Amino acid sequence: MCVLREFSDQATLVAALAQDVARRLKEELARQDRTVLVVSGGRSPVPLFQALARQVLPWERVTVTLADERWVPAEHPDSNEALVRAHLLQGAAAAARMAPLFTGALTPEQGAPAVCAALAELPRPFCRVILGMGEDGHIASLFPGAAELAEGLTTEAAALALHPPRAPHPRLSLSLRALLDTRDLVLMISGPAKRRVLEQALEEGPVEDLPVRAILRQTAVPVSVCWAP
Repeated sequence: MCVLREFSDQATLVAALAQDVARRLKEELARQDRTVLVVSGGRSPVPLFQALARQVLPWERVTVTLADERWVPAEHPDSNEALVRAHLLQGAAAAARMAPLFTGALTPEQGAPAVCAALAELPRPFCRVILGMGEDGHIASLFPGAAELAEGLTTEAAALALHPPRAPHPRLSLSLRALLDTRDLVLMISGPAKRRVLEQALEEGPVEDLPVRAILRQTAVPVSVCWAP
């Protein structure tokens, strides 16, 4: 259920995806009172966040949460929550509710139960999950080589702590099960290097080597891969 959508450049991808996300949110809100958009952090989605913030929506009925979070306070420069607040929850979109993953606990292991409880209170399935992909094939914080990767791919829990082998901060990530508890999923990537990783991920091979394979191979949820040079 994976569809590849190719765009001529990043600006065209961002404009089309922002309009599509807004349309999906409006359709969902026509059926129910509230809905949830799950986004990823990092610098790549910033233009999308800025374009989404300009979309005309009943933002007060939208909850935004994260696919993963570095275990740092919201005021830390590496915080995904801070990134979303600075670039998406602006203007009219500031009316949206933010459901953060960082709890203030000393470790993500200590914070995970509270996050799972908070996620259980959100409307399911999510309206849409928007993911990026690293050049190592990781999605959210499901990194190859992480000791907790197998748990992240199989657990029934909505979130778990992970310690990526080459990342500066411990993480809390939605599990594969939670990422797939959505009406549809978008994988947003750009550049030739990530296109090569995508093509490799579509070939035979262990999910543990390229965790993105877990979403590309499943058949329960439609996946759109949006790529631009």
